[in-house]
Amino acid sequence: MNGRTESVAQVAAQVDRLCWTGILLGLAFTMTNVQGFAAAGSRPWSLPWCAAWLLDPMVSLVLLAILRAEQVTARHGVRTGGWVRAAKWFTLAATYVMNTWAAYAAGSPALVVLHSVPPLIVFVAAEAVTDLRDKLGKATAAAVEPERAVVPAAPVQRTSFVEYLAVARKSRTADVAVTPMWVREVTGCSRGLSSKLAAALKAES
Repeated sequence: MNGRTESVAQVAAQVDRLCWTGILLGLAFTMTNVQGFAAAGSRPWSLPWCAAWLLDPMVSLVLLAILRAEQVTARHGVRTGGWVRAAKWFTLAATYVMNTWAAYAAGSPALVVLHSVPPLIVFVAAEAVTDLRDKLGKATAAAVEPERAVVPAAPVQRTSFVEYLAVARKSRTADVAVTPMWVREVTGCSRGLSSKLAAALKAES
């Protein structure tokens, strides 16, 4: 792996970590607001109050599972179905509504903005992280491509008739019966050429 490939891979890892950190922090910020929405004024530490803490993690875990699956499918160029996108946007919308309900009910623009920013950041990051991962994967592949350049094969040098004849002549002794088979054994030449070499050696005798 060359320096260019390592640089792209490092940026991809950093972007992935930063996006996921932002998503997790945004979901953690919304947890208290969602709990307050679900508790609906229940007495602290009562059963409804404690059960209300389960609502946000339930929605968030489903959302994170979908986002993680989309990341993997995007990396391999596989498109997800309509139900996957519907589930993602439903969980995102549910998080936004539960997080901002009290702010809208109070009629406070400042609270609406305050409690809208984290869910909206999660919405945008959820879409961006999958697309970024896909594009950075293509950038990594593009950086690797020059490393796969085909190296031209060295030309194979063919042995000439004269060279084969010289090898056969050098291997020949007085007690050797010159035959095409013997020529092939000592020179490694082809069957067709061995007959010509044997004839040439016999002609020299």
